[in-house]
Amino acid sequence: MGTVLCESCGKPLYDDDGTAPLEMRYDGVARRSQKANPTWIDKIWNFFSSVKVAVYLIIITLCGAALGTIYPQENTFLNIDPETYYRETYGLSGFIYYKLGLSHTYESWWFIGLLVMIGTSLVVCSLDRVLPLYRALSKQQIRKHLNFLERQKVTYSGPIAAPEPARAPDAQEWVERMASHLRKKRYRVYTDGTALLAEKNRFSRWGPYINHIGLIIFLLAVVLRSLPGWHMDKHIGFPEGEIKPIPDTPYYLKNEKFTVEFYKPEEMSEQFRKKNETVPKLFETKAVLYECTANCGEPGKEPVLKEAARHDILVNHPLEYKGLMAYQFDYEMKPVLLSVKAMLKNKLTGKAYGPFLIKMRNPQTVYEAGPYRLQLKDYYPDFDINEQGQPVTKSSEPNAPAFIFLITGPDLPQQGETYMYFPRQIDKQRFRQDDINGATGSRFDITVGSMNDVEVSNYISYLNIRVDRALPFIWTGAAISMLGLILGFYWQHRRIWLRIDGDRLTLGAHTNKNWFGLRREVAAALEKMGMKVDPKSLEKR
Repeated sequence: MGTVLCESCGKPLYDDDGTAPLEMRYDGVARRSQKANPTWIDKIWNFFSSVKVAVYLIIITLCGAALGTIYPQENTFLNIDPETYYRETYGLSGFIYYKLGLSHTYESWWFIGLLVMIGTSLVVCSLDRVLPLYRALSKQQIRKHLNFLERQKVTYSGPIAAPEPARAPDAQEWVERMASHLRKKRYRVYTDGTALLAEKNRFSRWGPYINHIGLIIFLLAVVLRSLPGWHMDKHIGFPEGEIKPIPDTPYYLKNEKFTVEFYKPEEMSEQFRKKNETVPKLFETKAVLYECTANCGEPGKEPVLKEAARHDILVNHPLEYKGLMAYQFDYEMKPVLLSVKAMLKNKLTGKAYGPFLIKMRNPQTVYEAGPYRLQLKDYYPDFDINEQGQPVTKSSEPNAPAFIFLITGPDLPQQGETYMYFPRQIDKQRFRQDDINGATGSRFDITVGSMNDVEVSNYISYLNIRVDRALPFIWTGAAISMLGLILGFYWQHRRIWLRIDGDRLTLGAHTNKNWFGLRREVAAALEKMGMKVDPKSLEKR
């Protein structure tokens, strides 16, 4: 159902007044969305094939995207509690904004769902139209029905002119001369006795569908960015001297040294001098990127790393390696404990055993200290005690590290004794390490010889880590879409049909745009054949 023209000769298949121009959008070929008795699958197809529905989906998506711009998105901030931030900064409206999930609009299920629906609509719209159009254009008959020609928007009917006044017109010769002239205008011409079909720029009809293909690739790439490993845009702090893993990648990055330079008072404007502010002139991270080859992310095991790249990261001069980019974003002057070289001291004998290296990140599970063995039972990077009196960690950063060891060895029970160790002196006093350890603390102590045995980072360099594996597909989709737009805008598909019955010519012409140009071209062709016609008189109104 839905066919309005005979696919062979073009004769209209419905009854009307017989004067209005024919529906030529798909040469009258039926589309699946025009079925008379659709099934539930057809109804879904019809929903997504509707251009009106596609427009509504695009408008809703644009409105949703606009909602995401009312307040800054969560991923633009560093080290914040979003619920507290939005409430304190923007008041009740900010709190509601956060609770509605608009603070992460572009990663939300409903926004990605809208993009998927738009992509589905593009696919269905294209298939519903391009397949009938291809079938119609690839099987065009040269000799068309008279009614088809007379009901084109551009049409002409009249006697043919003889090449010479004294000579009777020959229909087939006239058609050949007309074909020769149209070929000079870059038409592809097909003849069938006294009938002719001339066509050019058919490729422009595929412009909208090429545009759709580009948009589909673009939307797929945008959706792929929500999958793990395809896209990352995170701000990560790297303490000076520490190797730290980059989440969701096989890479580790070490901040070998961080340097910051400040403007001297004479280099600053009077406004800053009055405020007595220190303004950074330059900050740089000497970074080394490593690729993990074994033991990646396994607790208690040292990862096997291979150096991949070195780069001095400055603002607008990122480290780049295989699609991963690390931009200098910010810095913080903050002492961070990285590791200690500790000794196990037996208070009863006065002997000390070691040293053994305790790292604050990814510590080992077992340490050997002379005849004693220290097994790590638990680790709290940011130690605290909750309301129930239970030990907890407030974060994964080593702000107040605490280790619980099981010590086994000479003169100890077979099951060993538990010992809690705080590397920082301030934490030992705050949480009363000696009281926690009780009798074990009266026999053993874990100590650090000097400050040379303590590794501390004075700066934290915050880097913006970006990975976007979908970006090449986004650019590819955009390029294909632009190609489709160019094809559709700058060329027009023009067709001219004619037939001669006796000595009477009937001509019909169609284009998908620029009817003025088509009328002028047809009038010029007829004038070359000795038939002067006003271009305006060719158009059926």
